[in-house]
Amino acid sequence: MAPKGHNVAVSNMKLERMLSMRGGKGEASYANNSQAQAQHARSMLHLLREALDGVQLELPEVPFVVVDLGCSCGGNTIYIVDVVIKHMIKRFEALGFEPPEFSAFFSDLPSNDFNTLFQLLPPLANYDGGISMEECLATDNHRPYFAAGVPGSFYRRLFPARSINVFYSAFSLHWLSQVPEGVLDKRSTAYNKGRVFIHGANESTAHAYRKQFQADLAGFLRARSVEMKRGGSMFLVCLGRTSVDPTDQGGAGLLFGTHFQDAWDDLVQESLISSEKRDSFNIPVYAPSLQDFKEVVEADGSFAIKKLEVFRGGSPLIVSQPDDSAEVGRALANICQTVAGVLVDAHIGGRLSEELFLRVERRATSHAKELIEQLQFFHIVASLSFA
Repeated sequence: MAPKGHNVAVSNMKLERMLSMRGGKGEASYANNSQAQAQHARSMLHLLREALDGVQLELPEVPFVVVDLGCSCGGNTIYIVDVVIKHMIKRFEALGFEPPEFSAFFSDLPSNDFNTLFQLLPPLANYDGGISMEECLATDNHRPYFAAGVPGSFYRRLFPARSINVFYSAFSLHWLSQVPEGVLDKRSTAYNKGRVFIHGANESTAHAYRKQFQADLAGFLRARSVEMKRGGSMFLVCLGRTSVDPTDQGGAGLLFGTHFQDAWDDLVQESLISSEKRDSFNIPVYAPSLQDFKEVVEADGSFAIKKLEVFRGGSPLIVSQPDDSAEVGRALANICQTVAGVLVDAHIGGRLSEELFLRVERRATSHAKELIEQLQFFHIVASLSFA
């Protein structure tokens, strides 16, 4: 039998190959369950535009390059890239410059549903037909940029040195590169017995999660410090928390540490899975505090913080009838399945996964009123440029 640590390492390697938001266009797909992200991103556009105003403009013959890291597979990424490029075109034109050609890279892990994403892309504007950038922008159904997909983990290098003007990443950096060391190891003090998430865990587990987040963010910053052009800008948004205590994960805790957690316990109590099977699963998500985030940026030293704040995003539950308990329950189960379904399927198989999310839905339905009142997401918003 392989030693326990060996199994963990294999599953962490697999994590990068399989982690993705639910693809396709079904009920629990990311494309159909990312309206909250769209609303939260739109509410931060003024902060994004502020960051873009700090980007240095280059000669028009040099292509301007924008990257969305953790783009996923819905329309949100296309909307944001459009906002960035249109804002930059206006900046060039305000100075009397001919705008350059634009390039957009959509990047995510290899298992991301790039097919669905690229089907959503508007056709490229026909520059060859003598159409000007202004005419191209006037026809809203065409895009004024060349597009490409870049598969790979953003915790490592993805682009040539000094090649990117703007990095954008939203709702992705709270995903860790792996389940933290010791969390799944019975011999470790960080062993998260009986739980599938950091929320409500012990101090050692919390320390392991925090350490993993900081190591990952440091790797992310190291890679971007090589890839970003001088005068470029980086705009980052991830789930955050307002509590000093890392075991109080706020909205993420309510999402994964309550009804989702209880649904796993239901499967154990009904003898559908063993307690060992439950204990060998943990959600690799960490909602940092401002302090957690700031410490890493300052220790890295490559970037100056232009803005760093906690932003109240609002509820991830987008429902037409907040009084309809069944709709609320289904919405919460869909969100959980959208973001964690791929991991659950891989751990217990599709049939038991369906059973688990049915129980999430049932539990959320009976707690619908408090979910509507209490489930709020806070985001860390960071605008960084070279120090």
